[in-house]
Amino acid sequence: MTGTKTTGAEGGILPLTILDGGMSTALEQQGIEVGGALWTARLLADEPERIARAHRAFFEAGAHVATTATYQASERGFTAAGLDAAEARTLIGRGVTIAREVRDECAASRPGLLVAASVGPYGAVLGDGSEYRGRYGVAPSRLRDFHGPRLEALAEAGPDLLAVETIPDLEEAVVIAALLDELGVPAWFSYSVRGEETCAGQPLAEAFAVLAGGRSLVAAGVNCSDEGDVLGAVEAAVAETGLPAIAYPNHGGVWDSTTKTWSHARPLDIDLVDAWIAAGARYIGGCCGFGPADIAALSRRVTAPSVAS
Repeated sequence: MTGTKTTGAEGGILPLTILDGGMSTALEQQGIEVGGALWTARLLADEPERIARAHRAFFEAGAHVATTATYQASERGFTAAGLDAAEARTLIGRGVTIAREVRDECAASRPGLLVAASVGPYGAVLGDGSEYRGRYGVAPSRLRDFHGPRLEALAEAGPDLLAVETIPDLEEAVVIAALLDELGVPAWFSYSVRGEETCAGQPLAEAFAVLAGGRSLVAAGVNCSDEGDVLGAVEAAVAETGLPAIAYPNHGGVWDSTTKTWSHARPLDIDLVDAWIAAGARYIGGCCGFGPADIAALSRRVTAPSVAS
């Protein structure tokens, strides 16, 4: 996975991949009201063309990766909405298909673009904010039964890799890491963090240590977290896994699980990105609150003469 070439901490030329931003943000900028138990996954059935438009906008902004609208997509979530298991698996796969079609369309002028199938945490489908707390109080077997079918459905749809993201808890990470190795599909893995701990309160060194040696992982790091917490997570990820790091924070603020909105968001301090790169981040983008214009600004920054070779 390569994109823009940047100068690393020791002066070597290292590949950098620009990720996209928040799918929900791009949809909201189209005038779509995002919410409900299915979040953006609702549009896989209702308005797939809106998702395609969002992917296209991020590619046009300079992103190398389209992250699918499957963060909150699961058999459990779709069946709760009235679909049967087969229909649920079809919609999960459709998220990958939409992104692949847009990728192929854009690849004529920008070869090397990728599709990452988004895999959110167990807490996301609960819709109660527990994805930012972890410690769900369920057995590992239940987490395995939840994640296994969706991982299989996503892998069968043919993404370039899986994007396991916003995982708050190392106990969930252990389950997912084992499933990834069974599937054998390349994946990145990112925690949501606060300070020097996961959102569930585990030390980052311990959290990233459980990912060390994972045969399927191509990167490990942090997403949907405050920008001020990114550097420490990047450093811990590189130290414990030996992998390139991934970093895509949110726009700051506080998540309200009742209204499903962010408050007190702020612009990204773009100057922080240089430190993330120096610490080993090679996959950089944005999460909630980042639209195509933000990704365009990030892309311009990392290709500027002071950063790029």
